[in-house]
Amino acid sequence: MSMIAAFYGGKSILITGATGFLGKVLMEKLFRTSPDLKVIYILVRPKAGQTLQQRVFQILNSKLFEKVKEVCPNVHEKIRAISADLNQSDFAISKEDMQELLSYTNIIFHCAATVRFDDHLRHAVQLNVTATQQLLLMASQMPKLEAFIHISTAFSNCNLKHIDEVIYPCPVEPKKIIDSMEWLDDAIIDEITPKLIGDRPNTYTYTKALGEMVVQQESGNINIAIIRPSIVGATWQEPFPAGKGFLRCVRATPMAVADLIPADTVVNLTLAVGWYTAVHRPKSVLIYHCTSGNFNPCNWGKMALQVLAAFEKIPFERAFRRPNADFTTNSITIQYWNAVSHRAPAIIYDFYLRLTGRKPRMTKLMNRLLRTVSMLEYFINRSWEWSTDNTEMLMSELSPEDQRVFNFDVRQLNWLEYIENYVLGVKKYLLKEDMAGIPKAKQHLKRLRNIHYLFNTALFLIAWRLLIARSQVARNVWFFIVSFCYKLLSYFRASSTLKV
Repeated sequence: MSMIAAFYGGKSILITGATGFLGKVLMEKLFRTSPDLKVIYILVRPKAGQTLQQRVFQILNSKLFEKVKEVCPNVHEKIRAISADLNQSDFAISKEDMQELLSYTNIIFHCAATVRFDDHLRHAVQLNVTATQQLLLMASQMPKLEAFIHISTAFSNCNLKHIDEVIYPCPVEPKKIIDSMEWLDDAIIDEITPKLIGDRPNTYTYTKALGEMVVQQESGNINIAIIRPSIVGATWQEPFPAGKGFLRCVRATPMAVADLIPADTVVNLTLAVGWYTAVHRPKSVLIYHCTSGNFNPCNWGKMALQVLAAFEKIPFERAFRRPNADFTTNSITIQYWNAVSHRAPAIIYDFYLRLTGRKPRMTKLMNRLLRTVSMLEYFINRSWEWSTDNTEMLMSELSPEDQRVFNFDVRQLNWLEYIENYVLGVKKYLLKEDMAGIPKAKQHLKRLRNIHYLFNTALFLIAWRLLIARSQVARNVWFFIVSFCYKLLSYFRASSTLKV
């Protein structure tokens, strides 16, 4: 019997960020392993033209919840959607709903956050810091609360090379940052943002660090734990931009560790931490690193080769170009490849779309893709070391059954198998492509390869012809090569004649 699964039975659980990827996976695992839980409260932002019930139906109707419906047929009755907006004070929750949450909540999983790297500091502070502070205030008024689990990021202290399971202070107190965001105008905030974030790369990592400080300072008597996952599986840029051949060269360090972590591993650790925090009630806020680099490292160069191998085996339909992944650390080289291999083909394709009476879209898509990749450059050119004492301690506390059902041991992860499954999942569920179309997609890739070789050959011959026309040295080299090849061919012909 799983102690963790039994623990969540009969519990009332509040999940923030439940409509996001990690929140959905967390909710699915809870229902699948603990179908006898009482209720899951989810905070849902009102959406024009959609009721809360429709939003819930949309979530449950996805492929992710197919198994849940088998083990928990009344799952729709166990999800209680609460209208809320994390940008508003008190989350704009009605008095009745607030009273229900305060009276019955046993466990809180705080997954909500803005994960945009280029988000404005005011918005990032509101969602990653102020909202955390307000949720802690709510938690302090919940008499039945047993545990508060805060999902942060392993990169909250990415300005350090080695990161321990501790909360590192920021130079400016979170309270001062929160207060200043209320009265400073955007122009001043834009001016002070680089000074505030210091040697961190963006507002996301900075505000997640502030959020951790808020958790530490305002935890009071609440049983709290913080989980720091690295690059969560599906929040790593979906592989279809590379699979469709759009992205071909990236500024990255091939030997830097690609610290990816599958989403189900993060969720398993999160549920185990929820159980441990509620049952064992640690005296201080424990931090758990959910990373792969320490136990099962895979560098970006090796990862790229495995991704390309997966695309050859499971190709996507109607690829723009043949999938390729070149890494360079030189800024001039990447500018050249962006112009020649990314922007130029996009402009040519848009010109073709215009000629055929269709709306051009490739240049806009390419610019957005390159902007996203540029924001990731900081993370794909560096490696970090995270201490994992608390994570290993927790693993040792689990029974064999819990280690099986809530497995977060990344040493058992086969990267090639994981990447193939990932590409397969994107093809089937995200792109909605039929597996029967794989032979046709492979033929399409073969045609693209032939076109690529033909284009490069033509380009070389044109360049060489222009060079011969302008340079006597080039002409002499060319005549030498032709003469040598002719003599070699004559020699082989003479040899074969003598043998006969």
